[in-house]
Amino acid sequence: MKTLALIMAAMICVGANAITLPVKGHVVKPSDPMIQYVGRVSLKNPSIARFNYPGTQIITSFEGTSLKMIARPESGYFMAQIDQAEPFKVCFNAKKDSVVTLATALPNGKHTVKLMYIIEGLFRQPEFHGFVLDEGCSLVKSDALPERKIEFIGNSITCGYGVESITKEDPFEDETENHYMTYATLTAKALNAQHTAIARSGIGVYRNYDGPKAGNKENMPWQYEYTLFNQHDEKWDFSRYQPQLVCINLGTNDLSTPNFDIKLYEKAYRGFLKTVRGHYPNAKIVLLTGPMLGEKEASLQRKVLDTIKDDCHKTGDKEIYRFDFSFQTGDLYYGASWHPSCWQHQKMAGELTAFLRPLMGWF
Repeated sequence: MKTLALIMAAMICVGANAITLPVKGHVVKPSDPMIQYVGRVSLKNPSIARFNYPGTQIITSFEGTSLKMIARPESGYFMAQIDQAEPFKVCFNAKKDSVVTLATALPNGKHTVKLMYIIEGLFRQPEFHGFVLDEGCSLVKSDALPERKIEFIGNSITCGYGVESITKEDPFEDETENHYMTYATLTAKALNAQHTAIARSGIGVYRNYDGPKAGNKENMPWQYEYTLFNQHDEKWDFSRYQPQLVCINLGTNDLSTPNFDIKLYEKAYRGFLKTVRGHYPNAKIVLLTGPMLGEKEASLQRKVLDTIKDDCHKTGDKEIYRFDFSFQTGDLYYGASWHPSCWQHQKMAGELTAFLRPLMGWF
């Protein structure tokens, strides 16, 4: 298995290869039944797949020697993998061009492409508009996705904020965010599971980053019921993805700046956990704490989550669990804005995988 460092070295932004529509070839719409999606995707318009959470995946197999991808201009960044080749970064940054070549000069035959949206798309409003195949070629049935399913609910750590940066003073940039490198993706891969990430930088369970003591309305419980973050015109159909495991990593933003109310945090967390349990009655749910909080704040958070877990057990829900990541100390460097580095994420994935494997029996 290749190390993350080697994967990083193989990432090549191919946005410069974008070409202008119209293009030659067989265009396949996003609604084609041979295309598999993992994550919250809206197909209200069958010609457009809309999404904005990091980690959303598009997977299909095709016949032919080449493949192009069509997306809305400025949709942002994807990681792409053709068959078992090294993954590479795909950039949709041009204001007009919306077609990128993913593969060319392949051996004639069946190939598989896996795409992951790796940034937060709230402001870019990403859209997938389809694939372009060789003339006379078509999509074909892909291998079945793993039966194991995980949902990660979190904040910037889960998104992959600054993970490609190696300087803590760096600001947030789309160019250095990469969900593909996060503990969530790495853990899911290690466990051979699908995963979704319902995550947004700065989000809290009651109070977003540096918000008022009374909390913010636009918190995770307010956003969670909808297909797209901050777009409340389409409720998410939870029957479309029923995970056996849910990992909740919320609280870093609630508690990371002064003026928080720990009682309001606990009340909101209890309410949100009840919502999650309502949607996933058979899932194991793990309450996580992250690696970024100070000792005092982390101690308060851990105490609250331990109490919530214990209370759930007393009232009959035995499938609530607790897990704490190790604190980051800088020995594995920092990403942008003091966020976990890619090496810290590797450590986090190792810790979480070791905890989840026996819990789920996923060996």
